[in-house]
Amino acid sequence: MSIIVQKYGGSSLADTEKIMRVANRIVSTKKEGNQVVAIVSAMGKTTDNLIKLAKEINENPSKREMDQLLATGEQISMSLLAMAIDNLGEKALSLSGPQAGIKTDSTHSKAMITEIVSDRLLDELKNDNIIIVAGFQGVTENHDIATLGRGGSDTSAVSIAAALNADLCEIFTDVDGVYACDPRIVPNIKKLSAVSYDEMLELANLGAKVLHSRSVEVGKSHNVTIHVRSSFNHNIGTVVKKEVSSMEHNGVITGIAHDFNIAKVVVFGVPDKPGVAARIFKELALANIGIQMIVQSAQTENQNDIAFTCSLDDAREAKAILEKISNDVGARDVVITENLAKVSIVGAGMMTHSNIASRMFGTLGKAGINIDMISTSEITISVIVNSDQCEKAVRELAEEFDLID
Repeated sequence: MSIIVQKYGGSSLADTEKIMRVANRIVSTKKEGNQVVAIVSAMGKTTDNLIKLAKEINENPSKREMDQLLATGEQISMSLLAMAIDNLGEKALSLSGPQAGIKTDSTHSKAMITEIVSDRLLDELKNDNIIIVAGFQGVTENHDIATLGRGGSDTSAVSIAAALNADLCEIFTDVDGVYACDPRIVPNIKKLSAVSYDEMLELANLGAKVLHSRSVEVGKSHNVTIHVRSSFNHNIGTVVKKEVSSMEHNGVITGIAHDFNIAKVVVFGVPDKPGVAARIFKELALANIGIQMIVQSAQTENQNDIAFTCSLDDAREAKAILEKISNDVGARDVVITENLAKVSIVGAGMMTHSNIASRMFGTLGKAGINIDMISTSEITISVIVNSDQCEKAVRELAEEFDLID
């Protein structure tokens, strides 16, 4: 008997009618001879509404109390879905993240899963239960609830699939799979039948919203086959796996990601001496601020400017941190630039094609799109552009690299 882990997002559980539809789908999977564990997100806009409520009470609530609050959203979903399955005549049991054995570190709002103790999950499956688990949450060593951050239910699902050695992890969402770029920007963009872990990880890290990057990392580490598909139909979606055959691959470039949640932070007048950059980035690391691109430019013989990109929220925290230590490191000023976006092309094929960068930059140049910063890896080229030119850049690159059906 196969173990199937399924994850349902908030849009799939937005109201009672949709919850009943999901319940029917889970029951059908069970009746096909499978053991089923379903991981659920909060209903619809529940998380956003809870955040709004918190801000009305306290503009700067503690991260611990926010975790206590936000974890309730997924717990509402799990209970209602278990009731719906019970109403269909199948045995169902709902479990919060802590009850399901999900253990995390103590970084509230951005917790990392440290371990999944799967004993209870396995026992309940042996008792012929369909298990519904609240995603996005776990428990710290101090027995506090901690949440995993946006997209954390994906990570919960793939981690549980790994812990149970599941045969498949299905991520149900409101789209038919993974597209070569956002279909809201390019409506006739190609859908990917399959994508490798490495390419999906790059796309997720660079702004593609279909899968959370940490879930792909777990999938890659534990070789979990992930099937991204729609909860509103029975179409085949996109399989994320270790290797993708040439028949499944669309071409040199697999996809284009974009991200509007970008800011550039520049530290001006940094002394050109050993250890200064290490001090700057150590302080940022201690605050769990994710750094993306880094550029150092020489202004004088003895001073450099250091620029880096990060999320908008992290940029404001980074600025405050760097202003506090600017005197210690001898920096002159710290400035944030907003209204930026990142556009990235991803594809394993670029390792064997030397002209990809020139085609990308040439395409953007012809379209009148200025590039602020550039970074590259073996399978990725990313550029920072003005946010009002982001969607145009995506459309032009989709055309250039033949990603349109």
